[in-house]
Amino acid sequence: MKRFIVKFPQKPNKLKLAFITGASKGIGRSTAITFANAGWDLILLSRNMDLMEKLKKELLTSNSKINLIKCDLSNPLEIKHCVKEAIEKYGCPSVLINNAGCAFNGPLVEMDLDQWEQTMQINLTSVFQICSTIIPKMRKKGGLVINVSSHASYNAFPQWGAYCISKSALAMFTKCLREEERSNSIRACTITLGSVNTPLWDSESINSDFDRTAMLSSIEVSKTILYIAQKPESQLIEDLTLMPSGGAF
Repeated sequence: MKRFIVKFPQKPNKLKLAFITGASKGIGRSTAITFANAGWDLILLSRNMDLMEKLKKELLTSNSKINLIKCDLSNPLEIKHCVKEAIEKYGCPSVLINNAGCAFNGPLVEMDLDQWEQTMQINLTSVFQICSTIIPKMRKKGGLVINVSSHASYNAFPQWGAYCISKSALAMFTKCLREEERSNSIRACTITLGSVNTPLWDSESINSDFDRTAMLSSIEVSKTILYIAQKPESQLIEDLTLMPSGGAF
């Protein structure tokens, strides 16, 4: 009796290429390290090329391709050109991680207009601009967008009004994007974070005396982002909330 071996066509492996904004410090830097160690190629975006070059040298042993793009997300005129150039040179990512962010604290209605506009530009509008450039290219093969948000998106914290508003809008942007792009095999989600011990707290625009040792570490956060990114295409974590065990600060 003859035996027949049926071979089913295998799907080609999709390129494991992640595009990470705000990659020179904090969560973005840790995410770059975690993804490179997991075998991902990277496109890293930051306005600080010196810090990215230093990071790239640290990742030489990972065998991942590390591509750098300099862009100041506070300048809306730079973004489309920089992102378009990056994907033309290095390819369209399978995962886009919008991590870059900023914050100013102080009374909401006393905030300087420039600070308000910068908060909205970096935390929200730049995400819209980057998605508007990358997602049309993503539609050819599908992809995942991970937007880094905050529990300030659904909690009102005095002195943090603009930040809360920008993150709340980012959460709704992600929901709308998810519904619109679902039919194009593009998934969109948020990772909603409690306080994370990053250089953000060293900024001159932030006045706080929190116990930073009780905060989440950026490495812990990066491992969670990798977990989301590695879920099969048939699954989507629409929002994952990660908080310090001590709660909100």
